[in-house]
Amino acid sequence: MNKDQVKGGAKDIAGKIQEEAGKLVGSTEQQVKGLKKQAEGKIQKGAGDLKETVTDLKEAAKKG
Repeated sequence: MNKDQVKGGAKDIAGKIQEEAGKLVGSTEQQVKGLKKQAEGKIQKGAGDLKETVTDLKEAAKKG
């Protein structure tokens, strides 16, 4: 697991919390900010997943 996977996952969770808090207080602005943060987190995690896959493929190529 690399730092982008961890940071992306954390950002996604923080966005979900912010979205729900916005719903509780009736703030559309906070809900939108939360959704934006979730999207950023998912993109960052996806980039981390891709880096991990590339690293795994490089290691497999060295062995094989």
